[in-house]
Amino acid sequence: MLNFTFKNQTEILFGKGQLSEVSSRLPKQAKVLFLYGGGSIKKNGIYDKVTTALAGADVIEFQGVEPNPEFETLMKAVNIARENDVNFILAVGGGSVIDGAKFVAAAVNFAGDPWDILVKGAAFENPLPIGAVLTLPATGSESNGNSVVNRKETSQKRAFSSETVQPVFAVLDPEFTYSLPPRQVSNGVVDAFVHVIEQYLTYPVNAPLQDRFAEGILQTLVQEGPKALATPEDYDVRANVMWSATMALNGLIGKGVPQDWGTHMIGHELTALHGLDHAVTLAIVLPSLMFVQRDKKQEKILQLGERVFGIQENDKEKAIDLTIKAVQDFFETMQVKTRLSDHNIEKSAIDGLIENLERNGLTALGEHGDIDLAKAREILTLAA
Repeated sequence: MLNFTFKNQTEILFGKGQLSEVSSRLPKQAKVLFLYGGGSIKKNGIYDKVTTALAGADVIEFQGVEPNPEFETLMKAVNIARENDVNFILAVGGGSVIDGAKFVAAAVNFAGDPWDILVKGAAFENPLPIGAVLTLPATGSESNGNSVVNRKETSQKRAFSSETVQPVFAVLDPEFTYSLPPRQVSNGVVDAFVHVIEQYLTYPVNAPLQDRFAEGILQTLVQEGPKALATPEDYDVRANVMWSATMALNGLIGKGVPQDWGTHMIGHELTALHGLDHAVTLAIVLPSLMFVQRDKKQEKILQLGERVFGIQENDKEKAIDLTIKAVQDFFETMQVKTRLSDHNIEKSAIDGLIENLERNGLTALGEHGDIDLAKAREILTLAA
């Protein structure tokens, strides 16, 4: 097992009715930026519940954070926060809203161009504290310091990470997920699944506890994900999916083990250039990446196949093929298509994707840093 440090500062408020705890977690004389997305929370009743929970606080609302949060939109929120001397951000929504809140929190007191936080790793000080009310389990953003922001004008999707913008609390009420459209349920399960894979499917470092943690989350998602589509108001199913998505990326399972993230980096370019949902890009890229990297990942692919999908095959190459197919079939079962052609993206578009990887300096991806542009092209071609 590799050396690591681990601290997770987010207080998880899990279960029915936990939103009532929010008011006691706000700072004194709270001036809250209530950040949310397209307005679905006004239709499903969550908006009313949040405003009730915020009674007594000075609240400024900002609606309109996109599914892939846009830099331009978030800068409007930054300016509102500055103009109103906001001292706390409450993000209500899925990972995109929470990611957006982290960027706003970092940018409010940043003296330079806030885009530099994303593209240059510029240091920032005194970020605003954040709380989260999760409505879409997927990214784990509610209990980590990661943020991904899109910028259409430059066709870039960039990320930053800092524990200083990690939410101080997160409300996880499974009932808040009942009204999610099937597409968002599908995407959330796939996203969480691939988050685990990025931290698990590398090479062994004698970290059996981490492996079993990861496999437990994967097994739960494989078992409960389809049920979440079939029985959308089954509290126990939604609770298991929600907690799995949080545990997938709260920092625990990645400690002491190598991590990959090549699937995410390549997938980001599909979102930046073609507007595909984040989880859809992961479902397209991962099976092909597993195939191209099968020799480097052999031991963990075989372990994944046996422990998560129950594959019993003595021929290692066949077992690897069956495992890759099982992963791809799971995505399809979750109603997420796994080919570029399924999304009307031609092979000719791969050139632009490779150019963007190069422009963004993403030329040595994966746990070994050996996914260069040629391998990335091979992966995308195989996914066509």
